[in-house]
Amino acid sequence: MVQSMSMSTLATSRYCGVCGSTCLRRQFGQIKETTIGFGESQFVWNDRRKSLSFATHIDMLKPRNLRVQAGWLFKGGDQSSEASIERSENANEDILMFFFQLDLATRVQYALNVEQYEIAQQLREKLTEVETEILKQQESRRGSASKSEAQDMAISILRLRADLQNAVQSENYDLAAKLRDEISKLEAESLTTSIRAQAYENAHYAFRLGQKVKHKNFGYRGVICGMDPICCESNSWMENARVEKLTRGPDQPFYQVLVDVHTDPNLLVAYVPEESLVAPSEPDKDRFDHPYTSFLFFGMDAAGDFIPIKQLREKYNKPRHEVPYDPDNEKSGESS
Repeated sequence: MVQSMSMSTLATSRYCGVCGSTCLRRQFGQIKETTIGFGESQFVWNDRRKSLSFATHIDMLKPRNLRVQAGWLFKGGDQSSEASIERSENANEDILMFFFQLDLATRVQYALNVEQYEIAQQLREKLTEVETEILKQQESRRGSASKSEAQDMAISILRLRADLQNAVQSENYDLAAKLRDEISKLEAESLTTSIRAQAYENAHYAFRLGQKVKHKNFGYRGVICGMDPICCESNSWMENARVEKLTRGPDQPFYQVLVDVHTDPNLLVAYVPEESLVAPSEPDKDRFDHPYTSFLFFGMDAAGDFIPIKQLREKYNKPRHEVPYDPDNEKSGESS
């Protein structure tokens, strides 16, 4: 049986009292292959292969697709806009993986509630695969792997220096020269990984999860849904995004930003350096539309920012933001 979820299903999902979570309102049956699609993006679980494969096309949400699948009613934008250089397929995949983790956990609990234990076991196995993949991604992005890698490099450098000393004493200068080059290369790599690990441990962010922001250069409205202390994109992405021309370069916080579809319908998810973002001077309580807000946030607070769900806060180890008490707002409400 194949179960698929379109963008419209995601955008219109609601809290379900039976499941105790966001319910996709699908019949739950025997699952041999589960396909969840977002436009042209699909993540496929296949029991025969016992593997997760996914392919995401970040430019999948053309204005035509949005109107048909999600029902957004807005004017299309310029697909060749400068803002597209910050479009991030990796950020989009990271968000979708997070959604699948939430969805599978909900499906497992629902299967247990209705005593469908065989299905619950199948889904639990798939959930374990997703959680393992997410853990690997987090370790590589957040410095855990970098820290252990730097330690391994330090040990390798010590061994190479001992080999170098032996090569010099035995007058094997060709080998000594090769060892010196290898040591120099490892020392440079070790320094890079150490800096990366320290950046994650000592990161300070100017913006928080759920906060509404505006892009200084491109002008679009967005909401923060993820963050890294340094740029974690590929070299080719950084080259295309002209990261080297930034004042603070790649060694500054970068944010996963959901872009308001009314502002730029073709961007969807951007990966933006901290120096390019600014918080509104006044609370932004205007309507904000994006297909991912329905599963990342509860809704908006009194200041107009979004409230992250518990799992998203735990993902980034961030506390819940409390809106400061404003007695003026209470008085104006009473008078009205």
